[in-house]
Amino acid sequence: MALSTVLRTVQGGTEIDIMVTPNAKEPSIGEVDEWRHRLAIKVRAVPSEGRANREVCKLLQDILGQKVEILRGALDRHKTIMVPLEEDEVREKLEEALAQRR
Repeated sequence: MALSTVLRTVQGGTEIDIMVTPNAKEPSIGEVDEWRHRLAIKVRAVPSEGRANREVCKLLQDILGQKVEILRGALDRHKTIMVPLEEDEVREKLEEALAQRR
């Protein structure tokens, strides 16, 4: 499934819909889940005291080169992230990260 299904242009940047799997062996981004229409992200941290959220933000910041913010879903596995970049640039950087993973 294409990344365009999880990206939305909004005022000030791009929103990304993600699904987080905490307590994973390795932090990584995966493919878009075709049923949930969310980008799969795995982090090592456990979901307590905001640890998993901080790791999600750090992982995406490293990939995108910009500070990211959790807009919705701070206490849920399904989250919406805000990035102050154009949608095309976000898509390009995520595709590059996915290609390196393969």
